[in-house]
Amino acid sequence: MRNHATGHVEWAHVNKHAFDEQFQTFNALGYAVAPDGSAYVGDAAAIAAHGGETVFTSTAAKRRKVRDDVLAAAVAADPGAGGGPRDLSAWAPARDATKPLTVDELTEEAKEYVRWHAARREANLRRKGRLKDEEGGAGGVGGGEGEDGAGGVGGGAGPAGEKSFFHGKEERNYAGESWLAPPKDRKKENDHCYAPKRLIHTWTGHTKGVQAIRFFPRHGHLILSAGMDSKIKIWDVHNTGKCMRTYLGHDKAVKDINFTSDGARFVSASHDKKIKLWDTETGKVISTFTSGKMAYAAVLHPEKQNILMAAQSDKKIVQYDMNTGDVVQEYDQHLGAVNTVTFVDEGRRFVTTSDDKSMRVWEFGIPVVMKYIADPSMHSMPAVTLSPNQQWLACQSLDNQIMIYSAKDRFRLNTKKRFTGHANGGYACQPNFSPDGRFVMSGDADGKCVFWDWKSRRIFKTLKAHDKVTIGCEWHPLETSKVATCSWDGTIKYWD
Repeated sequence: MRNHATGHVEWAHVNKHAFDEQFQTFNALGYAVAPDGSAYVGDAAAIAAHGGETVFTSTAAKRRKVRDDVLAAAVAADPGAGGGPRDLSAWAPARDATKPLTVDELTEEAKEYVRWHAARREANLRRKGRLKDEEGGAGGVGGGEGEDGAGGVGGGAGPAGEKSFFHGKEERNYAGESWLAPPKDRKKENDHCYAPKRLIHTWTGHTKGVQAIRFFPRHGHLILSAGMDSKIKIWDVHNTGKCMRTYLGHDKAVKDINFTSDGARFVSASHDKKIKLWDTETGKVISTFTSGKMAYAAVLHPEKQNILMAAQSDKKIVQYDMNTGDVVQEYDQHLGAVNTVTFVDEGRRFVTTSDDKSMRVWEFGIPVVMKYIADPSMHSMPAVTLSPNQQWLACQSLDNQIMIYSAKDRFRLNTKKRFTGHANGGYACQPNFSPDGRFVMSGDADGKCVFWDWKSRRIFKTLKAHDKVTIGCEWHPLETSKVATCSWDGTIKYWD
């Protein structure tokens, strides 16, 4: 069964109808029956007020009461008639009628999640015009700007405020180490990479598609995911495979995410036109940046970690100083929305691609194009990756090819290195390299993950990874035969 609070899947002998009944009851009324039927969990006052009814049975509660009253009257008149109320709950068979039900209180974290969920639901109803304030206002609980301007909770900005929920057992172990710390025994297996063969794990927790994934820098014991449900989640890779923390703060789908070099922080870009800098461990939003335009990519400078580059829909690349929050430079030469920013030459230069079907090379800090690359045969290249040796740029072209450009002075197209055989269908499927540079990989519109041999340019292996477009793929930095993929079907899969 899916645990909606924590974002991971737990095995339990509960049918789908029963689970949906209790989940919806918990969100609507504030309580639910434990899977074993032994206790109510939640608001004791609400349990008493509603008589323990579920959202599925409450609509029929009055009719059952009338029926039970009639049966009780009949039994009083004729004791042999039988009758009396029956428990028609979907979870009734698992309940021991000889044991009285008890009421357990929620944890503070669970109560916080219930409040956040209720505020978000209320904001959505107001936005759709299904709920109005008594005084005609549109504000939410606790003030602040909420989902689509509807108001948040606790006075924070974003959809019902900027919140984060930790789902692990404890944030620090017996030695005082943070849950973020990498295992001490993690070492690189070898320098030779292999194409994966089988699925070993699936992460489900996003309610909509997953747009991007990123392994924790150098160690890869955690993986960060950006969802079209406006949520960001970080998952355990090394041990339990469960969701460790959920980050809530964006109003709309999250487009891009990137860690700092040490993994202590990360940035996220969303369709709500905001870029946020997060503390990975605590889940707090450190800073929020916006120019009023949609950012398709948010990239940190490889050396100067306080520098943020945003590729925007208004044809500009905006450079922020995250220490001050100021815009320190704008690069405005493209004729269409900018899709990617890729640093090369140890951060001294960067390459951008755009909907104007061109590639431009810039000197960092100087808003003048030093190299303009365009050709009538070129297509838009919405996804670009730098090779591990920093010699090549793999560019996902919308004509179902991966084009290879030199990442050095001349930035020429390598006509001998073209990778074909996949269909990206107009999606920005992120290409990637294996850590040893032996393989190039990419998802496609049919849900596949395709691996090419770098030297021969032939397809080495094809995996049927997802039901919908495979939008992202990442090679594990240490375990050289393992790959993670993400898709618009809402899942993240781990392959070996």
